This record gives sequence, structure tokens and C-alpha cells, in this order.
Amino acid sequence: MLMSDEFGDAYAQMVAGTQHIGALDGRTPTEALEKGIPPRRIWEAVCAHMSVPEERRLGRDRPLRRGPIDE
Repeated sequence: MLMSDEFGDAYAQMVAGTQHIGALDGRTPTEALEKGIPPRRIWEAVCAHMSVPEERRLGRDRPLRRGPIDE
């Protein structure tokens, strides 16, 4: 979700499959996930590699969901 929020669906898929990132031992984000590297670590590496500003690294603000407990 964070990659799609930042890059859009199509470009996020391209980044995940083609960007070899040094902080991930030269793996792509997809390869890193397959190796069991935690998603948060991968996202932080992608952000650094792609120069995502700090203020956008947590994703978009979304409205709170209301459920039976909140009603």
C-alpha cells in the first residue's frame, strides 16, 4: 500500500521488480520480500533509494474507520 500511495500502482510494481537496492544487498524489493526481509526495512530502503521525503514515508493520511465499537 505504501509503495502504491507514493508511486502509483503501475510504477510501484516496476520499482518493486527492477530496482536493485544496495541496502537490501543488491536485491529488488520483491526479492527481499521473498528472502523474508521485513517489509518495514524494505520500505525504508526504497525510500532512501528513491529519495522519498521524510514527510511522505508514512503514507497518506486516511480517515478513521468507524466500526461497531465506535458507533
